[in-house]
Amino acid sequence: MTATKSKIYPILAILTALFILAFGLVMAKNIKAFCFIGGVFLLLCAVGCYRACLRVLPVMLIFAAVFGGISYLARRDVAAANAMGVRLLIIGTAMIPGMSVAPVDLTRNLNQMKVPKGITLGMLIALNFAPLLRLETKRVREAMKTRGAGSLLNPKVLYRAFLIPFVTRLVNISDTLALSVETRGFTLEKTETTTYKTPKFKATDAILILCLIAGAVLTVVI
Repeated sequence: MTATKSKIYPILAILTALFILAFGLVMAKNIKAFCFIGGVFLLLCAVGCYRACLRVLPVMLIFAAVFGGISYLARRDVAAANAMGVRLLIIGTAMIPGMSVAPVDLTRNLNQMKVPKGITLGMLIALNFAPLLRLETKRVREAMKTRGAGSLLNPKVLYRAFLIPFVTRLVNISDTLALSVETRGFTLEKTETTTYKTPKFKATDAILILCLIAGAVLTVVI
């Protein structure tokens, strides 16, 4: 079996995201949390998640600045504004590990760990649902523009030109998905299975764990 090209071991990516989120929210009122966020961001770039980091960075900086500013204007409290900014930066940073892992790699990892097949299939579908929903919305909107259907602010247009085609497409997709699962021999019964391209735990994964723990300890102690 060959290894996947995931930047982080799939299960570790999820646990890392939860750790960053939990620790960051606990430390949100401490000014040292900014140092923790910066260190985690650089660490994720170093382990190969720089593309996801660059995608998230401008968005989370804008949101942190805007909502931090609103919090300051509303309460005239610098500490409260900093805490609001930290929370938004932490949420953005916690998203990065998950963005670096393909849903299929996470599914393979769960299958490798003997997680029940129903959970594995459900998670795979759930992770792919949001991108699929966005794609189908875009296709329906493009079809509306081609036909000159009008604005979605019009209830009749919204119902007849958008909602009906959109729901119809989703129903067709669900039928196709069910047929695809059946033709690929997927079953919920306890049968012996193998995993194609098994995810491998790499040295960078161990470094990531150690650096995260060390960073959290230093943030609390120093």
